Amino acid sequence: MKTDVLVIGGGIAGAATAYYLACEGVEVTLVETHDLNTQASGANAGSIHVQIQHPEFVSLGPDWARAYGPTLRLLVASQKMWLEIGDELGVDLDVKLAGGLLIATTEKQMRQIEAKARIERGFGVPIEMLDRHSLRAHAPYLADNVIGGGFCPAEGKANPLKATPAFAAAAQRRGASIRTQTRILAVEAISTGYRIQTDKGVIEARRVVNAAGAAAAQIAAMLGVSIDLQGVPLQVTVTEPVAPLIPHLVYSAAGKLSLKQAHNGSCLIGGGWHAQRLPDGRLVTNPQHLTGNMINAAAVAPALAQARALRSWTATVNGTDDWKPIIGEVPGHKGFFLSLFPWVGFSAGPITARLTADLVMGRPPRMSLEGVSALA
Repeated sequence: MKTDVLVIGGGIAGAATAYYLACEGVEVTLVETHDLNTQASGANAGSIHVQIQHPEFVSLGPDWARAYGPTLRLLVASQKMWLEIGDELGVDLDVKLAGGLLIATTEKQMRQIEAKARIERGFGVPIEMLDRHSLRAHAPYLADNVIGGGFCPAEGKANPLKATPAFAAAAQRRGASIRTQTRILAVEAISTGYRIQTDKGVIEARRVVNAAGAAAAQIAAMLGVSIDLQGVPLQVTVTEPVAPLIPHLVYSAAGKLSLKQAHNGSCLIGGGWHAQRLPDGRLVTNPQHLTGNMINAAAVAPALAQARALRSWTATVNGTDDWKPIIGEVPGHKGFFLSLFPWVGFSAGPITARLTADLVMGRPPRMSLEGVSALA
């Protein structure tokens, strides 16, 4: 078969890119090795981040944070898109932006949060520092040893089980073709674009968007393109439903944690804890990391100590050492685009797709990628 644009990857970046291109009348086909939304886009905890992640700020330092800073503008733009996407797609995506709280239990942690906030504000991220009294008024569920923290009103959550399918369905309504259970075997450049060999036959495309997440490096390597991209196995845990308790997205400067409560009362607990990879490549929950994650959650919100964990699940998330996106046309490979936003790809999915569609259409992206993407 032939198509104008082939999008590789059935996660949020791929499905949203297909949607935005289809909205402009582009003939677009999306292929996915598995089913839609079965990898990181559907297995994450649904956080909408706009802050610099605190553990990386501490480990990599302020110079890294300032270099990463321009990327924050994309996260802020994506957050604004999340507020409108549900109405545009005709699906309630359970978007709720009650704000993100990064809490501290020591004065040293407070100084680190303040230093990070100064950098973030310089790139348009609103951060308010809260003392113990102000924080208690915001979040009475927190432990007594919490002495303060930073509050970012722009953060929140959405439902990862709804977002990608909604984009995919809307893309199909606009004429996009979607092929699941289709594995890419080879990619080669030809005079008219690219020939893609799949296990279901050959596809010829004038342009290709590689939005394959953690598998993107393997796809790029088929063209001889090297990407410094890692596949990192992470895990998330969900508790039984409890009474309304936590309206915020909560982080802790005392240990790895992201905590939020879903609309059904379940609490989602993560924060970058690694899953275990078996010798055959399958991922399973690491029980020690599960224990550590739950201990951190109960230390921050003591009421959770009585909540039972119902299940944990794993996903391979794409990551880079510098955390920066890789968005743009690959030099020397005209018509071959990368659409990758490491570590926080769900949060950034809408803006990643919108900018990628701009570039595929041959126009300047609506937000500058200078200082953000190595391909800019």
